Amino acid sequence: MIIGTPLSQRTTRVMLLGAGELGKEVIIAFQRLGIEVVAVDRYENAPGHHVAHRGHVIDMTDADALLALIERERPTYVVPEIEAIATGTLAEVERRGLAEVIPTARATQLTMNREGIRRLAAEELELKTSPYAFADSFAELEEAVQRIGYPCVVKPVMSSSGKGQSVASDPDMLKSAWDYAMAGGRVKGGRVIVEGFVDFDYEITQLTVRALDEGETRTYFCEPIGHKQERGDYVESWQPHPMSQAALAAGRDIAEKVTTALGGRGIFGVELFVAGDDVYFSEVSPRPHDTGLVTLATQRLSEFELHARAILGLPVDVALRSPGASAVIYGGVDAKTVRFEGVPQALAMPGVDVRLFGKPESYEFRRMGVAVASADTVDTARKLARDAAACVKTIAWG
Repeated sequence: MIIGTPLSQRTTRVMLLGAGELGKEVIIAFQRLGIEVVAVDRYENAPGHHVAHRGHVIDMTDADALLALIERERPTYVVPEIEAIATGTLAEVERRGLAEVIPTARATQLTMNREGIRRLAAEELELKTSPYAFADSFAELEEAVQRIGYPCVVKPVMSSSGKGQSVASDPDMLKSAWDYAMAGGRVKGGRVIVEGFVDFDYEITQLTVRALDEGETRTYFCEPIGHKQERGDYVESWQPHPMSQAALAAGRDIAEKVTTALGGRGIFGVELFVAGDDVYFSEVSPRPHDTGLVTLATQRLSEFELHARAILGLPVDVALRSPGASAVIYGGVDAKTVRFEGVPQALAMPGVDVRLFGKPESYEFRRMGVAVASADTVDTARKLARDAAACVKTIAWG
């Protein structure tokens, strides 16, 4: 791998499609390796715009606008960091050899759509999953639930970060679940997936890295990450999560099969349900995972640094440095401009660090930052991270 000089005619240029808090950390990782970075998002002053060489604001679901920008910037790599992207354009970019799409255009297309990735995992790879069915109307949803049973989870096939996802425990809740899915999907009148419940003990994120080793693609695994969710979104995570050796091996076998089928290089967040020694595939993101923010405190190389290195064909190291945890700092208020209080008190706690994302606008459940902590044990780290996050208050200003 030869790395060119940023802002020169021989630059190595990465275009990040999505410049939120995760994209910002990826950009920083690339910057440290001397890579020129172009950050693209749907709104001005997104977190990644603050640290990239250049920023653009476009609707990334607009195929023509996306293609025009890629043709204009001529990146070496196109790296999707969100799901709301015209994936057909990425396939065209790949076909025309305009740039290398990470991990691949096909992987991005499959994982943007819960139907595509579920059929790949359950029907082609024959992995264990929860029972599922798809519906294009409320009547079809009612028929599907008769087969799946209650309680069940209703999700748009195309959404992100838990948007449009809800649990229906009885028939009276089904219409509101359908309406919520329709409101939360990325396309109007979209398809939904209904999933039966798996009686699991816990769920984890198995960060999986596909990187080059002496010219051959090899699969690496980070230690499993446990997490807690509310409203379909993560609120805290910790690493490592304790697992039996049988469950750990089964989870990694699933992760390797899925990521190998998707192909390409980079980091993948593979979500798994675990019941005793039985492991079920849930979802996969072909990019850094929000629960992986904990790796800022736990690993020698964070998930963001691993992603950057894997993309560039550089050596990776998934070693765990310390047990640790992360806890989300929410906006708590709806405001155009905010200030943060309590940061000194949070940073005074042993082993604690705080990342404020720099988002231009706050609302109640928007992630505005994260507290991460390392400690001798996961339990200690979780308490530190929660306490630190609770210290930081978002205040409307002006």
